[in-house]
Amino acid sequence: MYKKIQKKLDKGQTIILDGGTGTDIQRRGAPMSGETWCAEVNLTHPDIVRAVHEDYIRAGADIITANTFATSALSFNYYGRDNDLLKIDAAAVAIARQSAAGKSVAVAGSVSTMRPVASGTDRTLKEKEWPEAEARALFRRKVENLARTGVDLLMMEMMRDVDYSVYATEAAVATGLPVWVGISVERGEDGRLVGFGREDQLFNDVAKRLSATKPAVINIMHTSPNDTDDALQTLRKYWNGPTGTYPESGYFKMPDWQFVDIISPEELVSKSRGWKSQGATIFGGCCGIGPDHIAAISKEFKQ
Repeated sequence: MYKKIQKKLDKGQTIILDGGTGTDIQRRGAPMSGETWCAEVNLTHPDIVRAVHEDYIRAGADIITANTFATSALSFNYYGRDNDLLKIDAAAVAIARQSAAGKSVAVAGSVSTMRPVASGTDRTLKEKEWPEAEARALFRRKVENLARTGVDLLMMEMMRDVDYSVYATEAAVATGLPVWVGISVERGEDGRLVGFGREDQLFNDVAKRLSATKPAVINIMHTSPNDTDDALQTLRKYWNGPTGTYPESGYFKMPDWQFVDIISPEELVSKSRGWKSQGATIFGGCCGIGPDHIAAISKEFKQ
């Protein structure tokens, strides 16, 4: 199924992504875990997960992403659940593949560097660090399992630093699957762009280092629409390959997304037009963005 996506990339044609899978699962009533956010829902509420994927496909998505962001190799290791990660990811990919069956839609596996998050915030607890060799082994186990389950590509999501994000991305590239890197940024106290939740990591450094891993695509994702323009401009200093955008809207208070001041579908289309003028050809949404947004983007851009 990725052949269709590759042809679009080669021709510079528009590709439509899905929206925020985890937040849309929450919006439909599935309970979120205080430790692993939306990961458990793949086992406890598979029908809700399937319905979310199906709605994004109906909205026009060319790619849906299996609900594997929250099964982070780091957070599951922290909680002593390494083997649970493999089981949950297999279930998540099976649900996504069932949703895409018979349709011209690719299935991505999401890979994050998520660590435990302080309750009621979106801030990572940083008292636990992993030695490089151990972290690389954990990421390798995660991506190799996703490859075995039959995903068409790997989506590196909320990449935001030059340590864990690089380890994870290099492990993904080693699988031989197409790898799409999604970098997340925010404004530091001095106004410069930094990795989301990694104030110590300048976006310039992150963009340069992740570009050097030679992925198929680099996206700006889970970033405020207001910061995405500058992020795209900075990224272009280091990356001349295919680029896309899928911003977030609202904010996180572990374990629930707060659907506050959500950008409208019309506003997202307008923003996306601007990003297209900056060279982006891939459009979608992250946390807080739902099927209505994707339907509007698809209507505007789909080729």
